[in-house]
Order: sequence, then structure tokens, then C-alpha cells
Amino acid sequence: MSSVSDWEAPNPVKDNRGGLIGKGVDRYEGPLKVTGTAPYAYEVQPPSPPAYGVMVGAAIARGRITAVDIAAAEASPGVLLAWTHMNAPAQPPRGTKGHPRSTQGSKPALESDRVAYFGQPVAFVVADTLENAVAASHLIRLSYAAEGHDVAFHERLDAAGQPPGEQDVEIGDFDAGFAASEVRLDETWTTPLQNHCQMEPCASLAWWEGPDRCVAHTSVQMVKPAQHGLAETLGIGRDDVHLLTRYIGGGFGGKGQTYDDLTLAALAARALGRPVKVAFTRQQMMHGTIHRPATVQRVRLGAGRDGRLNAMSMMTWTHCHRDGAFTEHASNFARSLYAAPNRLTGHRLVKLDLPHAGAMRAPGEASGTLSLECAMDELAEQLGLDPVELRIRNEPEVDPENGRPFSQRQLVRCLREGAQLFGWDRRLPTPGQVRDGRWLVGLGMAAAIRGNFLLPAKCSFSVDADGVITVRQGMTDIGTGTYTVLAQIAAETLGVPLGQVKVEIGDSELPPAPGSGGQFGAATAGSAALMAGMNLRRAIADLATGDPGSPLHAGDPGDVTFQDGVVAIENRSETLSDLIRRAAPEGLTVEGEIRPAQDAQKWSQQTYGAHYCEVGVDPVTGEVRVRRMLGVFAAGRIINAKTARSQLTGGMIWGVGSALHEGNPVDPRYGSLVNQDLAQYVLPVQADIGELDAIMLDEVDDKANPMGIKGVGELGNSGAGAAVANAVYNACGVRVRDYPITPDRLLAGLIAKGM
Repeated sequence: MSSVSDWEAPNPVKDNRGGLIGKGVDRYEGPLKVTGTAPYAYEVQPPSPPAYGVMVGAAIARGRITAVDIAAAEASPGVLLAWTHMNAPAQPPRGTKGHPRSTQGSKPALESDRVAYFGQPVAFVVADTLENAVAASHLIRLSYAAEGHDVAFHERLDAAGQPPGEQDVEIGDFDAGFAASEVRLDETWTTPLQNHCQMEPCASLAWWEGPDRCVAHTSVQMVKPAQHGLAETLGIGRDDVHLLTRYIGGGFGGKGQTYDDLTLAALAARALGRPVKVAFTRQQMMHGTIHRPATVQRVRLGAGRDGRLNAMSMMTWTHCHRDGAFTEHASNFARSLYAAPNRLTGHRLVKLDLPHAGAMRAPGEASGTLSLECAMDELAEQLGLDPVELRIRNEPEVDPENGRPFSQRQLVRCLREGAQLFGWDRRLPTPGQVRDGRWLVGLGMAAAIRGNFLLPAKCSFSVDADGVITVRQGMTDIGTGTYTVLAQIAAETLGVPLGQVKVEIGDSELPPAPGSGGQFGAATAGSAALMAGMNLRRAIADLATGDPGSPLHAGDPGDVTFQDGVVAIENRSETLSDLIRRAAPEGLTVEGEIRPAQDAQKWSQQTYGAHYCEVGVDPVTGEVRVRRMLGVFAAGRIINAKTARSQLTGGMIWGVGSALHEGNPVDPRYGSLVNQDLAQYVLPVQADIGELDAIMLDEVDDKANPMGIKGVGELGNSGAGAAVANAVYNACGVRVRDYPITPDRLLAGLIAKGM
């Protein structure tokens, strides 16, 4: 790729002459969504009337299917097919790759009589209507030979092992440093299993064009792995799968992979010769897709009386499916947050007979900050220090884990400006000192950190005879604003109004991009778009100066400017549409590409923030009410102030849920999750959120990418819950280390204190 220095001048995004970068532009696809004309996968209109598929989940957590009776289902009105492992189409073994460069292997559905978790899809019915398919699904009879299942995470901690390929990371001598510290803290926190609860459930629609080409619409965050995985499962070439995921109703990591809905829709469409739609029900989403695993986190901090850390350790126990290896890396973020010469971090993994665990918004940080940032608060109290001051005193000069310089680090500024804006100086350090009627009122804070990533991506730009710029990229938008920021970058780079830009994404036939996740989306997709836009600028400039019919003829291409849909050299100009219509009536198309710079590993690249929260606690009922929250963040150049703020405040609300509401216990009898719909799975609602604001500091990280931007999608969720928990303690003096902080848990502490 071109290096960052190659873009010092001219860089339209940096110069921002059109004023579109950083502006709070309305969402590109907003009108389509509010009018219901932006179809999600299940709502796409296929070329002919579709059939409807319904999956049936296993009723045991571990064992085998011993008998199958689908006769009644097959005889039910409108039924077109009924499958179990006994008669499902043959598929390559799981993980098979017919093409060595596939990014995903085969993912067969209904592959055997084995049941590996409660709710695993084990039968499938397709009918002419959804109602007929649902009715027939209840007629399938399956018998099981259940085997002993193990779903008790906390009782299995002694059986935990290190995740594959991982080792604990120790710098210095933690045990000695901790023992020698004047002030020590050693506490354990727990976080529960959580479900993603996206607005749109996982769903797919598939049909075939001839015997060997499958068209599939599905709700997934990463296009290429989904395309490759489906092709491998179907046993056809990768280019013979056209996969589309244009509009997605929330992902949060839970749609970072595909599920049996896609496989079964494609298989059934091939078998029936007609389009087939398949969607998870809300209840099936809880078991049939991934979840954030529960954790146990032990934090040990040792410090001198001056508050400077001498020893820091964070060890995390988490769980995954018996055949999986996913690890909630809740200790990793701690390696770059605070300075301490003696450090020990690591993870332990317990394998259970539960559905597969996986990434969920801010994997690692969302869970991990709920312990470390509360531990820092407890240490501050022991030391008689303000919690903000304790964090500032432990600010490292370089990354404390690897010694690399920071590309940008404005954590201290986030802490100080947040404290000033929030009115932190009014906080009373002794808990339980402020009342508002029956409510005890407290203030809390926490730091936030999330890594920054850049992945390879491509993008194409076209200009047509009307001067319309079309951006094409195999990127996705899971509600984060990808459509909008790509349109802004295109308009700013080519000097055209936003209304003159079209954005096409979510299609496997477009230039590949890694998709949405890990908060790398805007930086990666946007950087590739900038490269494509710059290449189109050059092509247009060459066209204008080389065209005898253009007022710019014989000029220097490097002197061509782009503004308001006009190309010019000083006082010579013409509209972009006139130039293209005359000199290139078929239009121009170019491609751009971004890859991480060769020196990217020389820097520690992070995003940072500081959360401040005020809560009220009712000492009679144990109810907690969030009154106001403020987050101050440093996350590189902000492309769209409106969508970025929405992402940050959304993450902060998620933090409120993690602290006070969210969790899904496991029923040990059946190996099932207790809460199986949105009526039982408690999430924060409008009434739970008081005054809320997010402020983004000015920052351009020129080590991150050519635009100096980073991501914000997961940063807002990092540390937010800890700020709430610390505010609860300041309000009433009760520490609840087992999340969520529900009224019963808080009341137990209040009663123990005699309140």
C-alpha cells in the first residue's frame, strides 16, 4: 500500500475543504429504514414465491438422537420437505476446505445423530407458508439417549486449562512485588453469560440460478467468510455463491459468523427448485447462536502509599463449548492500561456442554473493565486518593507490556476534561453522604480502553456521465453508519455534494473488505475508500488535462481542484458531469486498496475514554437509577459526529445493562438458558437511562491509517459498567462483585450494613 507520508498533500479528507469530514451527517440509508423500504434478509423479494423453513432444536444438552418420526410432519398441510440427520443432503465434513484459500470451511447442518448442546438444530421443515411450517415442526418426534452434561461453570474452575496456544504473561516478579507492596488488594469479580439480542434475528433467503449457482441473502457481519463457508458446505465453487447482506438489524459480534439458517435455506432451495426463507425465532436465537461467556476475574493490585502501582495481576476464568476454544480475553486490555513494574495476566478456559461462546461487543474489555476499574476504585479508597488522581499517577510513558511508544494517548486528558465537565469535584469520597429524598446519591468513574486495528481492504469508485460517484465495497453496515461515512469520504475526496454519491455494499461480488467488527470497520473500509477516491481524482485530472475539448486541457494534473461538482485549474473550470459526458461517456472506474503499514507494529495503538456516572439507590428496595452519564473519548479523527456519538452512547447504555440488568443463568437440569426471550432477558429501556452524553476530543492519529481515524463502536462499552458500579458504592457503601447488581444482591449488602 502507499505509505501515510505519500498522502500528506494533497489529502482531501485531511484538508476537508468541503466540510463534510466530522460533520453530523444524517444517515445515508435513514429514509429507507424509517419508511420500511430497506429490506433485511428475510424481507427481500425473491424472483418467485418462496417456501418457508422452520428449525427444530434439541431438547437435551448432550447425547444422541435414537429415533426419528417425521411421517406426521410430512403429511401435514403444505409441507414440502422434512429433514433430520437421517435424510438431510450429504455435506462435506465440518471444516473441510475444497479451496485452500477459503476463509471459512464447511459448516454442515443436521450432520449426525450427536447432540452437543440444548437447542442445537436437529430437524427442519419447509412448507408453503410459515404457519404450515410451524405447525408441522411440532409434529416431528425425536427420541434421545441423554448423556451426562456439564454446564456448571463456577463448580468447574479447578478443571480449567490454558487456552490453546496461550501462556500467562509475566513481567518482573509479580509475587515478590505484590508481597512487598505497602497497600494490597486481592478481590474476585464474576460476570454472567450474556446474549446479543439484536433487533433482527439471524435469517436467510436463498434461491438457485441453474444447478450450480446459489444466490443467498443473509444477516451476517463478514461477507467473504460467509460466502466461502456456504460454497464449501454446498460443494460448489466460491464464485458460484452470490452472497448479499445489504441491511443488518444489529450484529454486536453475534453475526460475525453464519448459522444453520443459511445452510438449510440453500440446501432446501436446491432440493425444491424454489426460493426458501429461514429465520431463527427469538427463543432459538438464545441457544442457536453464540453468546458472551461468563467469567471469574481475580484482580490483585499492590501499591505504595503514594498510589503508584508496584504490582498488577489480572487472571480470568471463562468457558466455551466442549468442542470450541473461544476465550473471553478479559485480561488483555489490562496489559496496556496502567504502569506497574511487576505484572501477571492470563486466562483459563473451562469446556462445557453449552452452546458456542463467541465475540460480543467489546469482547474482553466489556467484561474485564467491570473488575479492574472497580479494583482501582477500591485501591483509591484504601489510599485516601481521588480515583481520578490514582489513575493519572499510574499513567505509563510507553506501553507497559511491550515498551512500544503510543501512537496517540489522551487518556489523562479524557479523565481531566470529563471530571471538569461532570462536576466530579462535588463528589464526597465517603459513601452514603448524599441524599435526595429517599434516594442515596453517588458518583463513580472509570477509564476506558480498546485496541485499534487496520485490516486489508479494497474499494472501487466509479463516476458516470451525470457526475454521480458510486462507491462499491464488500463491506457491511450493522447499524454503525458505514453507508454514511463512505458517502462522506467519497463526497469530500471528489468534491461533490453528498446527493451525488451512491454507496453499494454488502455484496460478495464487490471488492472485498473485512466487514464490521472489532471497531475496525470505519478505519479499514474508509481507508480503502480514500485510496480509491484518490485514484479516481487522478484519473479525472488526467482525463481533463488530456482532453482538447476541456478548458483544463494541457494543464498540470496535479493542479486540478475538485469542489461543488466542478473541476478547475485556477479560473478555468467545467462541471464534472460535462467532462465525463463528453470525454468518457461510459464513465470511469478505479479501485483502491489499503494494507497495514509495515511499521504498524512499532506503535501501541489504542482508543481511550473516561466514564462518569451519577446514580440514585433506594435503600428500601435496592433499586438503582442512573441519573446521568458522561463519556469523554479520544478515538482519532471523527468522520461523522452524529453516528459516532450514537455508537458511543449506545455502548454506554450497554454498560448500564451489564452493570445492573443483563445476564442469563443456566438451568443445570437441562443445560438450557433460563431466559429465552426479550420478555425475560432484562435489558435497559428508555426509563432506565437518565441524562446521557458523549464528547469526542480532537485527535488525528497519523500512525493508524491515511485518514488518522480509529473506531468507536466498542469503546463506549468499555468501562461504562464499572463507572455505574463505582457510583453505586459511592451512593450506599455496598460493593456487589457478582454482576449484575440486582436489587436482591444490593439489598443483602444494605441489610448487612444495617441500613
